[in-house]
Amino acid sequence: MVTKTTRFDAADYLDTEKRQIAYIAAALESGDADFVRDALGLVARAHGMAGIAKKAGLNRESLYKALGETGNPEFGTVMRIVQALGLTLSARPAASGRTPKPRRVA
Repeated sequence: MVTKTTRFDAADYLDTEKRQIAYIAAALESGDADFVRDALGLVARAHGMAGIAKKAGLNRESLYKALGETGNPEFGTVMRIVQALGLTLSARPAASGRTPKPRRVA
């Protein structure tokens, strides 16, 4: 007996703006650059890569390459993708309550 399966695609579950924002926020909070890249890629796929590429001023192939498994997009590219998704990035204190060490001034 053969079990029939379907291909799982997380982008299928990022079908609302609220879910997309929560997923990208979780990726950013993790501090893991690969997770952030992958999250942006999944949300871009949920929106439609061709449309996001056009809004970001990239061709579709470049967007796939930048957000692919081995991609390492420049920060400027990340910002263009974030804007194309209709999002902004913001900063807030880390939840750990740790404060950075003060820098020594020479």
